[in-house]
Amino acid sequence: MSTQRTWVGSSAPERLGILRGTRSIAIVGMSNKPSRASYFVATYLQSSSPYRVYFVNPVLDEVLGQKVYPSLAELPEVPDLVDVFRKDADLPGVAREAVAVGAKTLWLQLGSWNEEAAAIAEDAGLDVVMDQCVKIEHARFHGGLHLAGFNTGVISSKRQVLA
Repeated sequence: MSTQRTWVGSSAPERLGILRGTRSIAIVGMSNKPSRASYFVATYLQSSSPYRVYFVNPVLDEVLGQKVYPSLAELPEVPDLVDVFRKDADLPGVAREAVAVGAKTLWLQLGSWNEEAAAIAEDAGLDVVMDQCVKIEHARFHGGLHLAGFNTGVISSKRQVLA
């Protein structure tokens, strides 16, 4: 398989539009380990976003006090956005599953790039985002990047509160 990237991703305004139109997110590949990116993203989305967040992992029952579903098909609603934390070989299958349940967006996390998965989703009419983090993008558009230790470049006259 070629490692050359030919697929052209969405622009920042398009990603903002996707996030604004999203009401529910399914995190596929959710982990119960706090050191994993899926866990960090889930805690952010639960606490700092308006989305209904569902977890998908066939080997877990509960994470962060919330039920974990074995597949997208078993969620209580069709997720608008499927946020994927899986290895490269699994991505086309997840794309097919997202199409089958009627999701609107397939979102592959930072470091995930699979043009076959993108083609499967796009051919079925889904929006596709690859190699981007939902948490970072949401925070970027809503002024919260400083919460993750990013320098947002914002200069403020508010005095810093020191503990």
